[in-house]
Amino acid sequence: MATTIRLTRMGRKKSPYYRVVVADSRMPRDGRFLDILGTYDPLVDPPGIKINEIRALYWLTKGAQVSDTVRQLLKKSGVIKKFNEVRKTSSSSL
Repeated sequence: MATTIRLTRMGRKKSPYYRVVVADSRMPRDGRFLDILGTYDPLVDPPGIKINEIRALYWLTKGAQVSDTVRQLLKKSGVIKKFNEVRKTSSSSL
């Protein structure tokens, strides 16, 4: 099963917020998902980003693909940097 980390839209009309979820790539945008990793609220200033780093690192190490928007959110929250460090340490131990 190909999994992706992407956004799913929540909230009401003209007042969205998003969940960062792990879903099967064949599911629709707001369809079933496997895990909730956090939230993103673009309407507050600065935009609110809350990510569960442990779960995000778990799914990244399992090979989940990341959408472009979520990749930027993970960079801002520092998860991508930690993932690269984990990947370097695991490859150097081989």
